[in-house]
Amino acid sequence: MKIAVYPGTFNPITNGHTDLVERAARLFDKIIVAVGTNTQKGGTLPTEQRVELAGEVLSHLTNVDVCSFDGLLTDFVRLQDANIILRGLRTVADFEYEFQLVGMNRVLDPTIETVFLAPAEHLSYISSTLVREIASFGGDISKFVHPAVVKAMLRV
Repeated sequence: MKIAVYPGTFNPITNGHTDLVERAARLFDKIIVAVGTNTQKGGTLPTEQRVELAGEVLSHLTNVDVCSFDGLLTDFVRLQDANIILRGLRTVADFEYEFQLVGMNRVLDPTIETVFLAPAEHLSYISSTLVREIASFGGDISKFVHPAVVKAMLRV
């Protein structure tokens, strides 16, 4: 069984994330969306709420599970009996950062492979950071996220 772990803060989950998971769900037997806490990113939504929102947004995909994780990603991947890390690439800047992560993860566990997918072109400009910024100024984020996320962001 091919199990891929798609890690991220998903703060909030965007239409770009959803597109990536939908694409991956056709390629792998199981996708685990692993909602983590990144201390370098400002946390708008609590981890539990991000897990709930991702679960709701991705509920139409029967081979996708959503859970939280803390600690080293490679340890979490092994605990899930997976050996694939799924990552999204939007820009060249993403590639530089992701390439560093691949190298570090490969040293930590050489049995784990990283697979990159790109979102649909019309979604490639969306980032959680930009969505949070637009929402913080009262802007309309409905074109970038699921309606459940819009509601949650309005309460922040």
